[in-house]
Parts: sequence; C-alpha cells; structure tokens
Amino acid sequence: MQGSRTRIPFPARRRRHTKREEPSSWLKPEAEPALNDVLARIGKPEEALFRPDPFQLEALEAIGRSDCLVMAPTGSGKTWIAEKAIQKMLREGKRCWYASPLKALSNAKWVEFGDIFESMNVGILTGDTKENTDAPVIVGTTEILRNQLYDTMHEGRDLPFDLVILDEAHYLGDEERGVVWEEIMIYLPARVNLLLLSATIENGREIAAWLEGLRSKPCVVIEEKRRPVPLYPLFLHPSGRLMPFLDKRRLYGRVEQFARERGKQQRGGRGLTPYGEILRALRHFNLLPAIFFLQSRAECDNAIKSCRQITRPANVEFDDALQDIIDRTPRLAQHKQLAQLRLSRVASHHGGQLPPWKFLVESMMKRGYLDAIFATSTVAAGVNFPARTIVLFNSDYFNGHECVPLGATAFHQMTGRAGRRGQDNIGFMLLVPGRFMDLEHVRRLVFTRSEDIK
Repeated sequence: MQGSRTRIPFPARRRRHTKREEPSSWLKPEAEPALNDVLARIGKPEEALFRPDPFQLEALEAIGRSDCLVMAPTGSGKTWIAEKAIQKMLREGKRCWYASPLKALSNAKWVEFGDIFESMNVGILTGDTKENTDAPVIVGTTEILRNQLYDTMHEGRDLPFDLVILDEAHYLGDEERGVVWEEIMIYLPARVNLLLLSATIENGREIAAWLEGLRSKPCVVIEEKRRPVPLYPLFLHPSGRLMPFLDKRRLYGRVEQFARERGKQQRGGRGLTPYGEILRALRHFNLLPAIFFLQSRAECDNAIKSCRQITRPANVEFDDALQDIIDRTPRLAQHKQLAQLRLSRVASHHGGQLPPWKFLVESMMKRGYLDAIFATSTVAAGVNFPARTIVLFNSDYFNGHECVPLGATAFHQMTGRAGRRGQDNIGFMLLVPGRFMDLEHVRRLVFTRSEDIK
C-alpha cells in the first residue's frame, strides 16, 4: 500500500469556447436505477420534540458520581451530555474545564458555550487566545490544561475545577500527542470527575479499567453503536454516473469493473480535479451540502477557484447572516476568499486560516448557507458542522511526514460527518476516483472498526 500507488485521474477537461456566465458541463449526471429508492429517501425527517436517548441520560447520571467514558457516533448527542453536565456545575457554583485537541474546535466551543451559558461565564485558553480566564467554564486545548496541571503540582496548589471534559478522547492513542491526554489523566486530582467523549474508541472497557487503576475511582462506560442518521456509500464514475459503492459487502459490479480496468494503469496524468463539475452533479442529485475532504491546505484553497463559474442566486437571509459576522470582525471584509464565498456558496477550511475566518465558515455552514466546504482532516476531528454528504478523493492521507493509507479511525471520523440529525433521513459517503484511490481498501474500511487505543 505504501509503495507504488495507482494513479486514477479524472479525464482532462476539454477547453470549450463558451460564455462564462452560462458554462456548459461536460459531466452529464445520471443515476443507476439501483439508487432510485435511496435517492427518494433524501429529505428532512418530520419535526419532533427532542427527547434524550437512554445513553445520554445514563451518562449524565454517571458523571455526577464518578468518571465516565462515552463512546457514541458523531452527531449522536455527545455534546448535549457535556452541556448538561456543565449546566449542573454552574447551578452548584462549581467550575468546569472543557478540553479539545484543536484550536479551531476550542474557538468554536467558546462561542457556542458563550451563547448557551452567557459569555461572562465562559473563558478560553489556547496558544493564540486568552480571555476571561477566571470564568466558571474554561474552554481550551489539552496542552494548556496539561500545563496548568504542571503548574499546580509545582506550586503545591489544587486545580480549581470540579469537572474536566476531554473531547475527542481517542487522541489518547495518537503517537505524537497521546502523551498529553495520558498525563492529564495521571496528574488530574481524583476528586475532579473526568468525562471522556469519543466517536471512535473501540476498546473502551480496557481504557476504563486502566483509568480505574490509575485514579482509584470507578469509570462508567457508556456505549451507543447506532448512528443517528444511516450512512449510504456512493461512487461517482468519471462519466458522471452515480452508482452504489457496495453490493452488500462486495464492491458494486460496475465499481469493481472500474477498479479492475484502472488498476492495470500504473501511471496516469495528474490532470485537474473538476470540483465545480462535481458540485453541479451533487446539486443535481440533491446531495448538498457537502464536505470535500482533501489532503492539503493548498488543495483546499485551489479547489474553490475551480468553482468560479458557479453562481448562486441572491439570498437576503444569506447576505444578512454574512454581514452580521463581518460587522463583528470588520477585517474579514478584505479576506481574499470572501468574494468566492458570496458568489458560489463554497469555502475552504483548514489549519492555516485565521480563527475569525474559520468561525465565519463554520457559522455559515452550520446555519445551512453554504453548499460545500473543501477541508482537511481538521473538520473530521471535531468541528461541529455535519453535512448531507462527505466526499473522498483518495484512500491515503499525509500524516505530516509521508503519505500513508487511510486508517479506520480517521475514516470513521470523516464518514461520521455525513448526515445531520434532525435534518437528514440519510447521509452519504461519495467516493470520487482521485489521484490515489484504492477502492478495495476503502471497502475494507467500511467494515473495519476503529483501531484500539494502546
């Protein structure tokens, strides 16, 4: 897998002398008849009063008396558990630390919790931002929490908090950063209850047993396997034909044929991925909004340029929502990607962008005003804006050192973003054959559980 990788290029786009205002599309979208029933299910479920799921209530009861590890799919309501636990802390006059692995996620939670609990009650501590640090609720990165624990130990003080929430707790198994999570668990005073949240921990009972031995107190394991929105895998052929990716546990016949024919080609031209054409196809099939997962920041920024010929009709609500955010941060009016966002309703999102711009993109996506986001794995790691469809172009990713095959944990983090609870009857994973796509590897990932934490 990590040696030679088969290049599977999209066909090069032919140049046509067409009017820019009305670009013609060479990709002619049509669907296999086998998808008729699935596509007919697309839509919004009937509105119903929110009722907590049993696992959510069990977790709330547990965290009041012990440590608790919650393992549940993305979008199933883990954040609701955290919010209710924080509310209880505030009612009792206690303090809470909410730690996440990413600055982007911490910034988003700071704003979100400020709206829920009032901004005067919520502070933030990251490497870039330090605000309201005496607030009863602190949001920040795990490294900052670890550093606070160091400081209190060296100074002989107690950590002035009563609950610590570790979001994306599967980072405990990360080769480079897992030691930070481990040290927090080791040094956190036993009197402080610990709430761990993750969508992709598989050996939770093993982790809980380790924690119990470490902290000399019970750790209740709450597990929910059911996805709140079912996932259906799709494949977009370069011709524009949409088809199922799987036939039960095998590749769908025409997908298998495509993989076999392209597998014979060991080399191929890179070409340009026609993101604009793919976006039109997704709109045709009612599969928007979508998150396109790409491998690099440069790819994300370049992708929106390929959508320049896509224009969306004027929308007063969109304009008002966008202007409201810009009014709060006026320098965003000069952002080089703002015009493209207005014109095409698309944006890029990655770790190289400034927090105010990422907040704008996240806010507009969560409110349903964007058709697509071109993102790196940052979005999969916890930023809370699921979509109807997630789009994958490659079966590998860059880990900071080299390109390696996509693992089960990262794969399930990405597919967990497909399908919005209360807004979609069904979510979709769409595979588009990019430069390095091993379709058989992706098939195996669909049926592979996340990696154990060791």
